[in-house]
Amino acid sequence: QVQLVESGGGLVQPGGSLRLSCAASGLVDYYAIGWFRQAPGKEREGVSCITNTYGIKVYAESVKGRFTISRDNVENTVYLQMDGLKPADTAIYYCATASRATPRPLDPNDYDDWGQGTQVTVSS
Repeated sequence: QVQLVESGGGLVQPGGSLRLSCAASGLVDYYAIGWFRQAPGKEREGVSCITNTYGIKVYAESVKGRFTISRDNVENTVYLQMDGLKPADTAIYYCATASRATPRPLDPNDYDDWGQGTQVTVSS
């Protein structure tokens, strides 16, 4: 059984940084681990993902150049380094795993197992 636990959220001022962690257990075979976010009143959207086999990284246009995804295969942890944070980045951030290859790597509908989320608030 896959378990995903996010951590690292919090309150930060605009322009600040946070690093989110996604600790995974029970992984057997998966295509990618992704980060998603959902702001109040909005649909869940893909932020970034990293594929299992080749470590290919994909970013949403809104975070390119500001967010960096990485992984530690020994610790089974995926990180999301978020720099240059903006109020528009405020949301609950989730990590999730996709068990099958998908041509839409940032589509939350193609992901199967989800963590409980961690709140990120960007405000002065």
